[in-house]
Amino acid sequence: MSSRCRSAIRLLQIPSALPVRLTAARGYGAGSQYQYIIVEKKGEKQNVGLIQLNRPKALNALCDSLMRELNQAVETFEDDPEIGAMVLTGSERAFAAGADIKEMQDRTFQECYRGNFLSHWNRLTLAKKPVIAAVNGFALGGGCELAMMCDIIYAGEKAQFGQPEILLGTIPGAGGTQRLTRAVGKSLAMEMVLTGDRISAQTAKEAGLVSKVYPVSEVVEEAIKCGEKIASNSKLITAIAKEAVNAAFELSLTEGNRLEKRLFHMTFATKDQKEGMTAFVEKRKAVFSNQ
Repeated sequence: MSSRCRSAIRLLQIPSALPVRLTAARGYGAGSQYQYIIVEKKGEKQNVGLIQLNRPKALNALCDSLMRELNQAVETFEDDPEIGAMVLTGSERAFAAGADIKEMQDRTFQECYRGNFLSHWNRLTLAKKPVIAAVNGFALGGGCELAMMCDIIYAGEKAQFGQPEILLGTIPGAGGTQRLTRAVGKSLAMEMVLTGDRISAQTAKEAGLVSKVYPVSEVVEEAIKCGEKIASNSKLITAIAKEAVNAAFELSLTEGNRLEKRLFHMTFATKDQKEGMTAFVEKRKAVFSNQ
């Protein structure tokens, strides 16, 4: 076995972390506690929800409990009328180094098939509010897939993206073969999936996987600034716009244009469209009511 393969397998086969201390979700009720994530409100108007993966000893390996906590946090922010966008991040060393291999290694086909294993990992993709991934360090396997479930990816200059499941005798199972191919094209996606090789933040940007690259210490703050900019717009219209862009991955150009036109027409039934256009004509800042 080559040194590259041994290195990749060592990275993915990380021992499950000892439970880290419970961290209260600041800004929420005293009973809101998580074991594997930290949740805060950010921005000058406290209108950006920040979710930080917090399994430092396991490089934020994605165990089932962490993913359930992440889903809970996303739902909490979805229900919070003050929040207009979310930022998902990890540590400077790792966004998420992959799924927890020890948690998966003894599963059988029957268990996976009957239980629809990993199906609840897609909850993030159902969020109506935009989610920005702020990626530092390793985003490998499930970590890369999790980043791709977000709507926008900002990367630190030392970030690495990869789908090394092939080195463990399996394939991506949380959208890696599908979202990566749509993001970077068939050739690069096929190379990454079949070799397990990683790409740098700059290569990811050039390929279209990442929209911006920042110094490691700045990427989270820049993602929060982007979230604040998004949150300053109508939350209702933002959700409609997100639906329209996501449809481009599912529909033909003709069908997509038809849907876009219908959604565009729908905005004229909202108070925010009237306010936005009136404010423009009156040369003032729009005050949206999200209606």
